[in-house]
Amino acid sequence: MRATIFFVCFLFLTIAASAQMTTRVVRDSLFIPWELVYGPDDHIWFTQKNGYICRLEPVSGKIDTLYHETNTVVNNEGGMLGMALHPSFATAPYVYVAYQYNQSGYKERIVRYTYANNALSNPQILLDNITGAGIHNGCRLIIVGDKLFITTGDAANQSTPQNIQSLNGKTLRINLDGSIPSDNPFPNNPVWSWGHRNAQGMVYVNGKLYQSEHGPSTDDEINLVMKGRNYGWPNVAGRCNTPPEITFCNDSNVVEPIISWTPTIAVSGMDYYNHPMFPGLQNSLLMTTLKDEELYFLKLNATQDSFKGTGTISGVNFGRLRDICISPTGKIYISTSKSSASGTGNKVDQIIEIYDPSFVNNVQDVSNSETLTIYPNPSGDFTIIKLPTGLKEEPFEYAITDASGREVLKNRARGNNVNISTRHLSTGIYQIRIYMGDGKTFRGKMVKQ
Repeated sequence: MRATIFFVCFLFLTIAASAQMTTRVVRDSLFIPWELVYGPDDHIWFTQKNGYICRLEPVSGKIDTLYHETNTVVNNEGGMLGMALHPSFATAPYVYVAYQYNQSGYKERIVRYTYANNALSNPQILLDNITGAGIHNGCRLIIVGDKLFITTGDAANQSTPQNIQSLNGKTLRINLDGSIPSDNPFPNNPVWSWGHRNAQGMVYVNGKLYQSEHGPSTDDEINLVMKGRNYGWPNVAGRCNTPPEITFCNDSNVVEPIISWTPTIAVSGMDYYNHPMFPGLQNSLLMTTLKDEELYFLKLNATQDSFKGTGTISGVNFGRLRDICISPTGKIYISTSKSSASGTGNKVDQIIEIYDPSFVNNVQDVSNSETLTIYPNPSGDFTIIKLPTGLKEEPFEYAITDASGREVLKNRARGNNVNISTRHLSTGIYQIRIYMGDGKTFRGKMVKQ
């Protein structure tokens, strides 16, 4: 527990991301867009807490309603919450969603839907009977490789986070078909980490999983989540710095947060930014806050396990902020959370775009023949992309398009050699593009047998 914000050499600043930073309301009259995902189709996929899954074209603001989950029950903090798209969406068009419902009590489940013809159908329950409540439900989703990570809150019951047999107060990890991975910390158990209070933000980057977690009256946290580790709640709030906390931390191998805030700011959604549109934000986690009503940047250090500077981005004045996503072109999208939590009354929430209209992407387009190696080529079940030597090792995005220009695969990676599964691709010729954080783009051709 801390009485003041935990710094340890942190620099707190308020900055404008760019002298030309501009905000634009893309869409309004929404009901708490809880999750924003920038999809491979250049649309923003989002959930609304009253059970709607939608798709937004960010230029025109046109919305397609893909599904209404009528089982969703809004109860203060509960409702339809987190969402993730399958990383190979073109060939595996699955959408993973968390929502709360009433059935012999208030509960939470994880469901997979199938996307086709601009609609979702065929709901498949992957995980069920997670205890829900009016507060502390989590529930952020993210896919890493072929595993789905899920945050769950303690559902206002402090006995659950330290109980390994309970699904509450945890980070859960399951296969994309709902089965339990064999390499989880406990056999036949989806628990990956425990001792969490109410994590409502999660992002995976640079091989690390970060979470933002609500504290009680003190100690909102950012945690670096690791396999089989205890994060302390309810025995520890923030760092281990009182005698009872120190004893528990030593006995239970507790992981302390990277940073914590007292007074609390109500931390929420997070994403990673590394685009040259806003150079001052590169290599940063961006985080929305509810109580503080600010958009934060958390600049990562060289080893990506701590922050060398934190602050707020000026000019973002839209009230309570719920979630964030980043487009491949460097634009930032945020959602507000101001509609009545009961699910009744006016729909007053917005999705906002943050961009620099003066930015010109000075792309260097380098051909495959000189610098990019793709092998085996023709490929079978996999292909390896070898980047040019001498490049700074940093996260990048890659995209694969078919002969018609349709994007069939998109993901993030890091390192000079990237192994990509191509077993789901049809026979044909494909273009591979690599998008580096400094704006440089590499491209090459791959033949799938």
